[in-house]
Amino acid sequence: MSAAPSWSSAAAIRAQVQRLWDDGRLLAARVRGEALFPLELRLRQPTVAQTGERFDEVRAWIRELDAGSKTARGYGYRIVWREINHRQLGRNRIPDSVLFESEEDALRLIGRQAEARRVDQLAAATVSVFPQLADWLARRALVVLEQSEAWARILAILEWFAAHPRPVLYLRQLDIAGVDSKFIETRKALLTELLDLVLPAGAIDTRAIGTRQFEARYGLLSKPALLRFRLLDPAHHIGGLSDLAVPLAQFAALQTGVHRVFITENEINGLAFPPVPDAMVIFGGGYGAERLADVPWLATRAVYYWGDIDTHGFAILDRLRASVPHARSILMDSATLMAHRALWGAEDQDKRFSGQPARLDPDERALFDALRDDVFGERIRMEQERLSYGWLQQTLAALIVSDAP
Repeated sequence: MSAAPSWSSAAAIRAQVQRLWDDGRLLAARVRGEALFPLELRLRQPTVAQTGERFDEVRAWIRELDAGSKTARGYGYRIVWREINHRQLGRNRIPDSVLFESEEDALRLIGRQAEARRVDQLAAATVSVFPQLADWLARRALVVLEQSEAWARILAILEWFAAHPRPVLYLRQLDIAGVDSKFIETRKALLTELLDLVLPAGAIDTRAIGTRQFEARYGLLSKPALLRFRLLDPAHHIGGLSDLAVPLAQFAALQTGVHRVFITENEINGLAFPPVPDAMVIFGGGYGAERLADVPWLATRAVYYWGDIDTHGFAILDRLRASVPHARSILMDSATLMAHRALWGAEDQDKRFSGQPARLDPDERALFDALRDDVFGERIRMEQERLSYGWLQQTLAALIVSDAP
């Protein structure tokens, strides 16, 4: 038995038109006022040989196409015929393509007339207020349709921001009729596309990228990042509190008499850090240690950084010194590494630092180079939480003697 023919059916023609809708081309042309119609679509059709060999199937194919055409249904496509000359059957007509004479024919075939009219209404309402969105509307017409129930509120948001650029308010404080903060939270990506087009350049911080930085991009207030620290000397506790997390601005304004400031990356190390006179420990949080550039009083304190002994740890130290140039490292030396050989691990390949840190001292740079070049073994890493607690206590005791104020 021969395979079923793959000639274009009425359903396949409808699917082609549906693709024009799904990929946005049909609506884009409509919004722009471009002439997409009349539109001719080619057909997969029988060859001259197949017309003779499968004559009954060809006739059934033609009947099916004709039954789905505008001639039979009053809308949709018209068949464009071509003549063939078969040596046995003589001259016959066969469908060559189909023609949609108007956009209405195509829309009615896929049942999208009402949605197209809705896009017309939304586009007209939008362009009347923000003509600069005309091209965006054409490119993103399906998104507009998807958000049709919310579109009036989206326009209200755009108008509010246009009237109040960089408002220095929390989302919760925006007074826009019918709009709550959750409405904006769930549409940040879409609103970013639109606000970038309707707001003046001075109202947009282009350095803030992505939905997580939506607030910073448009001058809104966001939840402040907290800096956590422990006071290691009871004489410096604040109202009896020793473990605190505060906004960075408050930490920068902190009035404290501590002389020594330790920074460590690992949370458990921060929690278990032993008592030290006139000292605090800051939970660094990786490259977040760079935030300390905004803490001016650190310039008058002895600052020590304790990170992992691997390329990543030295990269963080290097970045910290860009903000706190006088920061010194502790427990990131060859003696510490060699004393804990049994506890070495392997640094993840994708976390290895391949750059050239410029702010390491000679001993730190020598150890960094050895780690990077696998001198001690492949991707050697000494995690700070594996280090002997006794070793930490001995190091701190020697440090307290050497840097006594």
